[in-house]
Amino acid sequence: MAKDGPNWEGLLKWSLAHSDGTRPTGNLSEEDRRWFMEAVQAQTIDVVKRMKEITLVMQTPENVLEEQGVTPADIEDMLDELQEHVESIDMANDLHSIGGLVPLLGYLKNSHANVRAKAAEVVTTIVQNNPRSQQLVMEANGLEPLVSNFSSDPDVNARTKALGAISSLIRHNKPGVNAFRLANGYAALRDALTSENVRFQRKALNLIHYLLNENSADCNIANELGFPRIMMHLVSSEDADVREGALRGLLGLARDKKDGTTSRLGEDDEKLKQLLQDRINGISLMSAEDLGAAREEGQLVDSLWDTCFNEPSSLRGKGLLVLPGEDATPPDVASKHFEPPLRAWAANPSSNKDSSSEKKEAPLLIGSGPAPAATDSQVSSSREGQSH
Repeated sequence: MAKDGPNWEGLLKWSLAHSDGTRPTGNLSEEDRRWFMEAVQAQTIDVVKRMKEITLVMQTPENVLEEQGVTPADIEDMLDELQEHVESIDMANDLHSIGGLVPLLGYLKNSHANVRAKAAEVVTTIVQNNPRSQQLVMEANGLEPLVSNFSSDPDVNARTKALGAISSLIRHNKPGVNAFRLANGYAALRDALTSENVRFQRKALNLIHYLLNENSADCNIANELGFPRIMMHLVSSEDADVREGALRGLLGLARDKKDGTTSRLGEDDEKLKQLLQDRINGISLMSAEDLGAAREEGQLVDSLWDTCFNEPSSLRGKGLLVLPGEDATPPDVASKHFEPPLRAWAANPSSNKDSSSEKKEAPLLIGSGPAPAATDSQVSSSREGQSH
């Protein structure tokens, strides 16, 4: 790249000179074409070449890099750049073909927590909505170090980033979901719910919701691992997203069909009822602004109450519940009947032309005082003049 950065001013002047309409269009001279291409190419990065260079660094042993003065912060910056490159699905898939995927997964085992976390972020970008890269990461055994970091990394940020990568890796990926289940992933999710880190809890609840929606049979695993009691505890969280995630998870478990009947939360029903009543009381005391923000939480509380206790919650009786669809903008059926005269007249001036059999009214005009009365012929003449 050029040392002084792009010559944007020169490129702009050149572009304006050739496109401002002051000179006839024509073919570029060979000299102009060569100058333009050189200016553009000087600022163009060969992404594949750069990814190969990053791959060489990732393949270098950690102790050798340290001897060369490369710091963990340098590695993080390099992974930041790599993440930008692999935002393109084509580049993400090319990373494997140039040999960069395996060393990237190796960074998940790096001795520095920030590097492990950043590597997980890059993996997230690579596999997100990308079935081909999901397959490549699975074939490279990338799920194993991710689950290991998610379940036991001493750094909570590295655990959270690993969970994010797992969520992207196994989404719409049945082999990935099966592998996660076999790797005792649900036990790790249970531990994440008991963490004191709110971001970690949110991500765990989101993944649980997805997994239980995709396979209702996993509700049995969740029940056996004690998810309902943990989620009931999280219903009282100070974080709104955690509360909603816990309520959503409880609702999914409560709706689970077992032997043709709706599964209940059993001996915890009374405790759940009290928790929901506490949330109803809290919602009842909210200001109008806070009620808007808590709309989804109110819907979840009411749905869970109805599912578990076969009756609507008191939120409905208090008029504090906005059901899905009730806040939709109603169709505009009246405006066409009350359209301002000037707008209606301007929209269809041809319909305002004079006819010998109909009496027309002039549009409402705003002036300094009332206009003198006009005859039909004067109005007609005025409109004919305006129409021209």
